[in-house]
Amino acid sequence: MQKPAIPKGTRDFSPEEMAKRNYIFDTIREVYRLYGFQQIETPAIENLSTLMGKYGEEGDKLLFKILNSGNFVESLQEVDLKTESIGKVTTQISEKGLRYDLTVPFARFVVMNRDKITFPFKRYQIQPVWRADRPQKGRYREFYQCDADIVGSDSLLNEVELIQIIDEVFNRLKVRVCIKINNRKILSGIAEVIGETERITDITVAIDKFEKIGLEKVNEELATKGISAEAIEKLQPIILLQGNNAEKLSSLKNILETSEIGQKGIAEIEYIFRYVERLNVSSTVELDLTLARGLNYYTGAILEVKALDVQIGSITGGGRYDNLTGVFGLQGVSGVGISFGADRIYDVLNQLDLYPESAAAATQVLFVNFGEKETEYCLPMLKDLRGRGISAEIYPESAKLKKQFSYADDKRIPFVAIAGENEILAGKITIKNMLTGEQKLVDKDNIANVTRF
Repeated sequence: MQKPAIPKGTRDFSPEEMAKRNYIFDTIREVYRLYGFQQIETPAIENLSTLMGKYGEEGDKLLFKILNSGNFVESLQEVDLKTESIGKVTTQISEKGLRYDLTVPFARFVVMNRDKITFPFKRYQIQPVWRADRPQKGRYREFYQCDADIVGSDSLLNEVELIQIIDEVFNRLKVRVCIKINNRKILSGIAEVIGETERITDITVAIDKFEKIGLEKVNEELATKGISAEAIEKLQPIILLQGNNAEKLSSLKNILETSEIGQKGIAEIEYIFRYVERLNVSSTVELDLTLARGLNYYTGAILEVKALDVQIGSITGGGRYDNLTGVFGLQGVSGVGISFGADRIYDVLNQLDLYPESAAAATQVLFVNFGEKETEYCLPMLKDLRGRGISAEIYPESAKLKKQFSYADDKRIPFVAIAGENEILAGKITIKNMLTGEQKLVDKDNIANVTRF
């Protein structure tokens, strides 16, 4: 018999793990709502025509494609499989794919629902996405994204607000982070002043790997992409700029003096920094010129978030995209958004043990089961507690007390309610605090106060 298994890059989550994950989702969801974002959902499956060409060549390779129903090879000839490109064959046997992110489906949603939504439109979305990537630590093939986007507004106040949201979420989760920020206009300006304006995509894809592979490997990749040795040489002091944000921007102004688009990017970054400082954002916000975010649709500010106390990839990312809805027929709609990587945040909180005790406990009170008479006495109290929003359950069988207490310990249930003959005669119930061992006899109508001692 074949041993059961799950695909590489995917995970099962136990009830305890789900409680922790929901703590993350609920924290993010609550902050999004505080800032006026509304929730939507889109299908897991999208037409490949919606997805292809939106993430760059590397992104297209990572799309999970779904075979057409029925005899999907019927229209193929043997010669097709031998001589045609895999891309052409794919279009004949697969019309749909699993979504790669939530941003492109959101752009499609906006275009299809443009007459039903109010602009600027602030939406949030918490759903899984899939990427045919090589699984490794912190990188999965199925993972959740928690997106917030604002479309229909060019205002840089939106970028400032998203930085505030990031800061608020990680403050609530008690994770120390650095928010790294750059601007694609600055990167375009850099490409312009080193004489490689047309190679902006190749340059950004390469330097985005700086932290992972180092400067030497980045230079090698630039050379293989056809970037001239002279341009690579000019690029070195720019991506290695040192100093605080103000010093880096001062140097950039001189370096990009002849680039109109570069100067515009600098002005946008300065605006964001000015407001972030006024709002006393507690997280570190740092200008990082090696930050490029390889996705092709970003056109302005881009950002990534790194955890300071755990070695892991970025745990949040995002940026400004001025023309994403244009590919679906709706021109002139600017957007900006962020995405929290819930699975990586989950790993960070696990490593740092930052979950509150309440995140692990699903049930607050367990009623001991001594038999029919006692159960009949306890059931009204159980109903009353649930009616007050206090999670409670009764052990289903009249088992040994030790077994029922072990059940409460295993499930981290903080309180056990015990009703024997003496309690029933007195109209009371004994409440045991499983953390301290303290026991207290209370009136059965006062059990709702059980968590207050």
